[in-house]
Amino acid sequence: MTLYVPSHFRVEDPKVLDEFISNNAFGTLVSSGAVGLHASHLPFVPERDAAGTLRLHFHLARANPQAAALPEAGQVLAIFQGAHGYVSPTWYENHPAVPTWNYAVVHAHGPIEPMDEAQLLALLEKLSSHYESGRAEPWTLGGTPPGFIEKLIPVITGYTLVVERLDGKFKLSQNRPGNDARRVAEALEAGGDPGLAELMRSHPPRR
Repeated sequence: MTLYVPSHFRVEDPKVLDEFISNNAFGTLVSSGAVGLHASHLPFVPERDAAGTLRLHFHLARANPQAAALPEAGQVLAIFQGAHGYVSPTWYENHPAVPTWNYAVVHAHGPIEPMDEAQLLALLEKLSSHYESGRAEPWTLGGTPPGFIEKLIPVITGYTLVVERLDGKFKLSQNRPGNDARRVAEALEAGGDPGLAELMRSHPPRR
């Protein structure tokens, strides 16, 4: 599967892509099977292993048809999307112009590896610890009644996507002439979208 990425919008720095995935870790898993395409929306836990390979850990319900199709899927795709928003041509200094949409996405491609029960439990611990962090009274797996988690394990399944290719597309007005990108960022911020404005400022047009 390909992603159309003009040179203005291509991001290849692994550190930038890793950070983006970590900050937008609720992604979409896409795979193919005998009945066609499958898609699930899942929280991922990204990690670089000792060899520097990015590994994306995830789990899904066994009742999900995608779970049964994954072992035969070969290559799968995980899509991570960040801030996005409408851009009015009235914000530009240079005319004529048309409306567009600014956004940032990262596509991760690769094969998957199944998890055993111990790895799945470790994943659930990492996932809950990450999102419970900072709470006054964080929920923990260990705080559940004896046997509660063990009863739930059989109804879910865990996998790791071993990333072989990352495609980063940050379409943030880098192709616009003059001060247009700056003007768009200012308009977005004034309109209540500071996240997209900050992303634009972090990825200005190449000089």
